[in-house]
Amino acid sequence: MKRALVIEDNENNMKLITFILEKKGYSTIRAENGKMGIELALKEKPDFILLDIQLPDMDGLEVLKKLRKSEVDCKIPIIAITSYAMSGDRKRLLQAGCNGYIEKPIDPVTIINQIREITGEE
Repeated sequence: MKRALVIEDNENNMKLITFILEKKGYSTIRAENGKMGIELALKEKPDFILLDIQLPDMDGLEVLKKLRKSEVDCKIPIIAITSYAMSGDRKRLLQAGCNGYIEKPIDPVTIINQIREITGEE
């Protein structure tokens, strides 16, 4: 069973994302802030990470940079999930080291296919 680390501070978004993942057979690890997300990524070594960009303790770009410099490095796909919809944000996040980008609001019908495409799952 593939394990996903979801780093998301909004309780409703966390419930929705983890519900969808678990319904499709993934196990989930939950972190409600960046510091906890980094710690869990290093400890648990999930198959992929869904990373909110707007977090209360540090922004998602900082989390991304710390993960990419850690032992987790580029081995784990990191997918930004964000309501940032400004022109150029997708490109900026991908250049910073994200493997993919999913815009909020989350579409329950398409998110699993988006995740599978980004992580290379069949």
